[in-house]
Amino acid sequence: MQNYLPSLFSITEKNKQEQEKTTEIKKSGETHIQLAKESLSELLNDTRVPETIRHSLQDDYQQLHTMLNKLENSQLHIAVFGRVSVGKSSVLNALLGRNAFSVSVLHGETTQSDMQEWQEINAGGIYLIDTPGINEINGEQRERIAHEVASRSDLLLFVVDSDLTEVELEALKIVSKSNRPIILVVNKSDQYNDDEILKLRSIIRERVAGIIAPENIIFTAALPAKQIIIMVDEDGNETESTRRRPVDVLNLKSRLWDIIESEGKTLSALNASLFAGNLSEQVSRRVLSARQEIGAETINMYCLGKGVAVALNPIPLIDIIAAAAIDVSMVIHLSNIYGLPMSKTEAGELIKTIAAQMLLLYGSFWVINFASSALKVTTIGLSTLLTAAAQGAIAWYSTLIIGRVTETYLVKGKSWGDVGPKLAVQNILDSLDRDSVMSEAKEEIMRYLKTDKEKKNHFS
Repeated sequence: MQNYLPSLFSITEKNKQEQEKTTEIKKSGETHIQLAKESLSELLNDTRVPETIRHSLQDDYQQLHTMLNKLENSQLHIAVFGRVSVGKSSVLNALLGRNAFSVSVLHGETTQSDMQEWQEINAGGIYLIDTPGINEINGEQRERIAHEVASRSDLLLFVVDSDLTEVELEALKIVSKSNRPIILVVNKSDQYNDDEILKLRSIIRERVAGIIAPENIIFTAALPAKQIIIMVDEDGNETESTRRRPVDVLNLKSRLWDIIESEGKTLSALNASLFAGNLSEQVSRRVLSARQEIGAETINMYCLGKGVAVALNPIPLIDIIAAAAIDVSMVIHLSNIYGLPMSKTEAGELIKTIAAQMLLLYGSFWVINFASSALKVTTIGLSTLLTAAAQGAIAWYSTLIIGRVTETYLVKGKSWGDVGPKLAVQNILDSLDRDSVMSEAKEEIMRYLKTDKEKKNHFS
């Protein structure tokens, strides 16, 4: 009896370690769930997202509500994916133990995703989702639906019925980018003998290496083909009948339960977090795009305002003061658009920094600004108008640079990032065609000055 004590102790210790590991996994899963809930709630209730952008992403926000509800109710979604006729719906029906999903030989039978609860013992909250085939009629739309469902599910079953076709392999690679666990289900295994199955498994393992783990390649027979049975009686008379082989999805069930028990909560939380992260990126991009559109209009408005103000003002010193005031106002305006308000002092310091870099990079060019300002005082008529427009165009160009650089600074959260102010200014200067900008600015200012002059003449 004494000889058995060490082994009994080892078994008891092993069970204890497994229980502790299970408890640790559950705690980790709960932690991930809580973090995902907080992330989703924060995104849903973010008042900084403009209503127009929230409306444009209405479907995504609705999905966000669904995700949050799914987490609150501890649901796990398992989606099936694959081409037509491989037995996707049959696999789900076999798992359910009932014919809940439509099985049809007609292409296009599954036109939209369908969902059923998997009512196994202790399986509350686990849902199986059928999707359209990747090569069905009107494939682009249905493939899009399938991809959307796949990206918002927690675990994927990719069903094939032989070696993967190029279409299937390409689809599998695309779906694998969703970062969800994938089980490759090789259905209709009843059509192969043992040697053929071994050979097929080897071929498939090589084909999907790096995409599907070997333990996640599972063979099933969800809807076995009928067999013809011929019975011969004592008199040699033959009687023909048919029978269907038993359904075989046991290995698939076992693998699913292994994943669900060890990673279920974490998978659900990870999926929700990934979706929230992707949506957050979409929101950020659209908010930034909207701000950039408004910012571009604002900069153009100040460019025209400054260009005209400088062109109309014959006194050089006043030019400089007026230009500085306009630039400060523009920077403050832009900072409010980007949600990072700046004071006049901050705006002034930013402009000094940008101006210093502009002088270092393009010093000789800005001297023309003062020369043309002096010329305005000593010239008359058309000459004055042309000179004024030229100086106004220079003012326009400088404000455009300040505005664009300011946007770069604000997009990075009031920071120059790794590039620093010099490279930031250089990048903007390189992105602009100076001659083109100056030419357009002159035309716009000349048009404004002529119109203004005609109005004055008319009223006088």
